[in-house]
Amino acid sequence: MSTDTPEPLHLAVVSAGLSVPSSTRLLADRLTESVRTQLADAGRETEIHVVELRDLAADIANNLITGFPSPTLAEAIETVTSADGLIAVTPVFSASYSGLFKSFFDVIDNDALTGKAVLAAATGGTARHSLALEHALRPLFAYLRAVVVPTAVYAASEDWGGNGDPLTDTLPNRIVRAGGELAGLMRGRAGSASRTTADDTAVVPFAQQLEALRPA
Repeated sequence: MSTDTPEPLHLAVVSAGLSVPSSTRLLADRLTESVRTQLADAGRETEIHVVELRDLAADIANNLITGFPSPTLAEAIETVTSADGLIAVTPVFSASYSGLFKSFFDVIDNDALTGKAVLAAATGGTARHSLALEHALRPLFAYLRAVVVPTAVYAASEDWGGNGDPLTDTLPNRIVRAGGELAGLMRGRAGSASRTTADDTAVVPFAQQLEALRPA
């Protein structure tokens, strides 16, 4: 029986919050802890890599103009594209993701997130903006051919003052549910990537497996 310990899974966390402290970063941290805990419960270690877009704003703008990323931005892009899973959190401005959030994903190659397990989340001042997850973030990652978990998490200002009532204080429940969905996808993606055929070629990628399951 093999006693080899599986390699840690890599989780990239993109936060587009602009202030310090930031409710966007707070939500990102809580989602990260949910994923890490549930992976640990399944016997998998996780390495967390946080990308604060606020610190990369000038680099992203220069990349859009010149077409060339700075070393710092290139490292951030590599962190996101090479991870087993991605948590992406943006504040909502004018009923959509922030310009900084969109610009970061604009400088990533269109094929780089194919098959990537993604948890999309957002913050805003009012619950009226929660639909931005479905009409803005989910279509963005669908275009990039990422695999987005079913539960997207939105946190309005009033969600942070929960009273413990399970009927109304739903943010912790949504965080746990979404974290479990991403943890499951990350484990499945890593498992399929590690299996090889007899001639040492990789098995069918996770995204192609999902495509094969769709009805004709």
